[in-house]
Amino acid sequence: MKKAFTMIELVFVIVVLGILASIAVPRMNNTSQIATIAKGRADVATIRSAIVNERQTRLVLGQTAWITQLSQNQTTLFDGNGSSTLLMYGVSAGINSGDWNRSAAPNANQYIYRVGASLNTFTYTNTDGMFLCTPGNECAALTD
Repeated sequence: MKKAFTMIELVFVIVVLGILASIAVPRMNNTSQIATIAKGRADVATIRSAIVNERQTRLVLGQTAWITQLSQNQTTLFDGNGSSTLLMYGVSAGINSGDWNRSAAPNANQYIYRVGASLNTFTYTNTDGMFLCTPGNECAALTD
């Protein structure tokens, strides 16, 4: 009597592994998007908190204006406007899923957060300090 697996046993194991893989792969892909949305939610909460913190600091100093812009350049975002610091360590701009990017000159207070292939646009209004997402894509998931 030989001590080995038969061909039928090996085929059965391969079929079971294939079924498990077909269930696991889509769930893992969805997990990546959920993690990217969770990162974006944390970033939005941190940015909004920093805006309010900067406002309170200005009020203590007797200045009633909101910070004029959130970033000094296109590469390091949310670091303040040069005279005021927003986040101590700014966020590096990027083009991959989970990265922030800043719009060009006329819309300098617009920021884009990428979730997979979808772009989610946030606009900072320096008259009232609001940092809001334009409705669509994952905006509801990022801001609720």
